Amino acid sequence: MYTINFKNLSESFKILVNLFSSLFWNQQSIHLIIIILLISACKVQESKEADLQSKFVNVLDIKKIPSSINDLEAFGFSDMGAWHGYSLPEIDSTNYLGGFCGPLLMKNNGTWLGNKSSQLVLMDENNQAIKWLKDSTKLNYFPGKLEQILKTSELSINQNLVFADNRTALITSSITNVSDKSLSLIWKLESKYLKLHFLTKRIENQIFVYLKDSSFFCLTFGDDQFEFQADSTGITITTNEKLNIKSNETYQLVHSESYFFNQKEYDAKKDLLKQYLNEPEKILAENSKRWNQYIANILNHKNELLDSFLYQKLAVKCVQTLMSNWRSPAGALKHNGVFPSAAYGGFYGFWSWDSWKQAAGISLFNDFLAKENVRSMFDFQNQAGMVADCVYHDSIENNWRDTKPPLAAWAVWQIFENSNDTAFVKEMYPKLIKYHQWWYKNRDNNKNGLCEYGSTDGSLIAAKWESGMDNAVRFDNSKILKNENGEWSIDQESIDLNTFLQKEKEYLAKLAFVINFQEDSKFLKQEAAKLSTEISSYFWSAEYKYFLDYNFKDKKFIGVYGPEGWLPLWTGVATKEQAASIVSVMMDKNHFNTKVPLPTLDCSNKNFNPLEGYWRGPVWLDQVYFGIQGLKNYGYTKEANELKQNLFKNSEGLLTDMPVFENYHPISGQGLNARHFSWSAAHLLMFLTD
Repeated sequence: MYTINFKNLSESFKILVNLFSSLFWNQQSIHLIIIILLISACKVQESKEADLQSKFVNVLDIKKIPSSINDLEAFGFSDMGAWHGYSLPEIDSTNYLGGFCGPLLMKNNGTWLGNKSSQLVLMDENNQAIKWLKDSTKLNYFPGKLEQILKTSELSINQNLVFADNRTALITSSITNVSDKSLSLIWKLESKYLKLHFLTKRIENQIFVYLKDSSFFCLTFGDDQFEFQADSTGITITTNEKLNIKSNETYQLVHSESYFFNQKEYDAKKDLLKQYLNEPEKILAENSKRWNQYIANILNHKNELLDSFLYQKLAVKCVQTLMSNWRSPAGALKHNGVFPSAAYGGFYGFWSWDSWKQAAGISLFNDFLAKENVRSMFDFQNQAGMVADCVYHDSIENNWRDTKPPLAAWAVWQIFENSNDTAFVKEMYPKLIKYHQWWYKNRDNNKNGLCEYGSTDGSLIAAKWESGMDNAVRFDNSKILKNENGEWSIDQESIDLNTFLQKEKEYLAKLAFVINFQEDSKFLKQEAAKLSTEISSYFWSAEYKYFLDYNFKDKKFIGVYGPEGWLPLWTGVATKEQAASIVSVMMDKNHFNTKVPLPTLDCSNKNFNPLEGYWRGPVWLDQVYFGIQGLKNYGYTKEANELKQNLFKNSEGLLTDMPVFENYHPISGQGLNARHFSWSAAHLLMFLTD
């Protein structure tokens, strides 16, 4: 455990008291010894807790210099909901040492302002740039902190970059004279910008870099004793006075780098910018405390996988992934939320389906952000009850053509279980009920109580998007139908949608009970039980011995083995006999038991194409999670553990310092599509903390 357990300590000290009493010394001596031991034990425990951040160094490799404005593969680190981020230079890139790569600005689709930000260059008394010893250089990514350690025979530099708040990074450079003589130095900071239009302006101790979209980057220093130069390639800041550092003394240079969307944001923060520069040690201490708590919250879960340092590192990597994708309120976004991935420009917004899954995983270590992640989507719930598919800083980009599968009540329940926050349940319950009812009013073409995916604009493509499985084979022959109220549905009832709705009723019943809505709870339980019985018969194909979508116009099943068919195991809808049949398909190497298990399409299907298929073969970790949890629900623990081990062992880079991918190739294990993917990280955390 990573928290102090005074109960265990007190039992130990009772034993010690009895021991000393029976041996020698007076009562006063015994009390003194007990106090000393208690303080020592607490200090050991506190030290262990404080060491968590430093224990997990470079579990994620983010050493890459961006080669162009849009080279998002170079993205690595952000925190506290900031809209800018950084990476580390490669170890052999001597022209970049002493500076962090960036900043990446994340307002639109992600653009690098520069590939080198505020590189510290020291000049000796002969005005020659000091060269660092490559073999002594260390570039470290700790949870929540970037660090560079640079050395010469006479100097040692320790640089740290942490985020002080949701707009500002604080950079401290401690310059220590390790020689036996005094040194006279001049420092300068060089920032190299990529081809992006900007204007610069100095106002006292601040440098402003203005961009075309009215946002701006701001560098703040403790005083104005420096020279400033700017050209089309970047900016250079040089001290006016020489630094005279005596032997074994340290000089600390502190500055901040902020990214603001407008003047109003800057005005709200400008006093804090001065404050941060005066208390860097406090900022670093708060950073360590926060990240130590995140890590402790995860590692305190009782799961045998977390007994292994290898899996502890995976858990921390997932936390880092989610926190780097965290964005704070800005523009039309009223609450904090999480990008699916800041390493892919198409994901620079909040998605509803992603948000539900991310919130469930984040609630394991940061219940504040988990709640915010849910709120960020329900801010955009319309009068009818619909929640938008995705929302952005600029609301004109929001997608109202469709929504996403209903997992919001599941997410809220996960948050409640981890936070016990009944106020949050009261806040969300009426919104969840309205969203749940929206499905039955707007996505039930034939009014039989079973819903279909659809769209608001009558387009088939948006209806497919609504499933979350955009190009799944089961929708290849779907047609769009107009409903009575002007909304649109496809001509097939989907097993996953109705299974999710059944599970939503169960979670809504639990949530209603928590806030003493007893009649609601009773009614929802009855509805859930009724729908469960209906699903287990209506969607069961005797021919395929599997749950399938049903085309209600043609009155036939859609004969495709997909992950939607094992969702009734996760929700508990399947009978024992049905479960046995589904498990046999899942464990069959000719269907789903591939090297990386449980792909999104039966591997024997003629349309199986993991490299280009997106939902036609790649392994998505949310679907794997539902499948493996479903196996456990029905007692297939051995099979569940086998698949889980194969997932961890065979998915490229999961147990190394590679990023978490959006999905994985089921045959080769190759990581596919977006890197640093949030819902993959969230579901891995759920696996690791079960």
